[in-house]
Amino acid sequence: MKPLEIAKDIYWVGAIDWNIRDFHGYSTYQGTTYNAFLIVDEKITLIDAVKEEFTNDMFSRISQVVDPSKIDIVISNHTEMDHSGGLPKVMHRLSKDTPLYCSNNGMKNLKAHFHQEWNFQPVKSGDELSLGKRTLSFLETRMLHWPDSMFTYLPSDKILFSSDAFGQHYASLERFDDEVGEMIMPHAAKYYANILLPFSQLVTKLVDQVTEMGLEIDMICPDHGILWRKDPGKIIQAYAEWAKQTPKKKAVVVYDTMWHSTEKMADAMVEAFKDLGIEARVMHIRSCHRSEIMTEVMDAGAVVVGSPTINNNMFPTVADFLTYMKGLKPKNKVGGAFGSYGWSGEAAKQVNAELEAIGFELPNDPLRVQYIPDGDSLQACYALGEQIGQTLLKKVE
Repeated sequence: MKPLEIAKDIYWVGAIDWNIRDFHGYSTYQGTTYNAFLIVDEKITLIDAVKEEFTNDMFSRISQVVDPSKIDIVISNHTEMDHSGGLPKVMHRLSKDTPLYCSNNGMKNLKAHFHQEWNFQPVKSGDELSLGKRTLSFLETRMLHWPDSMFTYLPSDKILFSSDAFGQHYASLERFDDEVGEMIMPHAAKYYANILLPFSQLVTKLVDQVTEMGLEIDMICPDHGILWRKDPGKIIQAYAEWAKQTPKKKAVVVYDTMWHSTEKMADAMVEAFKDLGIEARVMHIRSCHRSEIMTEVMDAGAVVVGSPTINNNMFPTVADFLTYMKGLKPKNKVGGAFGSYGWSGEAAKQVNAELEAIGFELPNDPLRVQYIPDGDSLQACYALGEQIGQTLLKKVE
């Protein structure tokens, strides 16, 4: 439980959660970290806390640098409970006059969470805070990804404490990008696809704003995962690209199946995509977590969803995925719906209606096949994939 000095008198004092496997519906098969940072200056400053049950880990690390009761300033960049859960224990150790800096929305959220009258000091973009030798500045980042979110920037060291932006759900003993290497980027992409995707327009504005401000950044310290010190511009550029949601020559076929009939339909469509030179991912919903599927959906140009009909409705797992995807608001997609049925066959039409509501371009009517698909119906599935694929190729070429 050692702290790590990431720059002179600046320490990582967070916690590693090796065992978490679900983060409010997002799969975290490799755990996560809750990053908190201690700046030792004339005024000792704690930036963010950790999830409540990891507070003692944080205190243990802080104690190896300073007595936690000597903290002069607390900053809360984001009030979600994985970062603010430990705040009551932190504030309990400090003088009642200890200032707690946060955005105005952060103050409202913290009061609603904890019902405490701490010494709140709300800040806005451009405000500065002197620690002695160092001065911090603040940048509000509303809806990235909560209304209260903000960045804290340390100009003297060119360090950006970026809250939930630029993070990853990834647990390791390594703290930096250069220690982990390229394998961290898929984790960063998954994080973006499942948390920040619906706010892509705001991400674009933020990247433009940071560029216009001319912020010099040598290190980015997010609240989850590794810290970016080798090439911080790499993750900023990745966010800029992901935010564009530019469709690639890639199709994702998402389905569930009861007796393999809808599965056979999916396989026929994949053959059509393959023959058109389109990269294809086939994802059985009960074999792939919804957050893994969304990571593939993020850069796909086509998303085709299949469901059998059960009790006059789409399969429950398909409804779950469509609800999840709808909330993440993917854009610039060509779509299609298909499914097998026994006697009523509502599912494919319901899936099609959901894809239309999300805003997908739907070049074909939903395709339904009764019972087990034969040669003619499999050819119809191939034709559907071919039509969707050709529509996609016109968009990307």
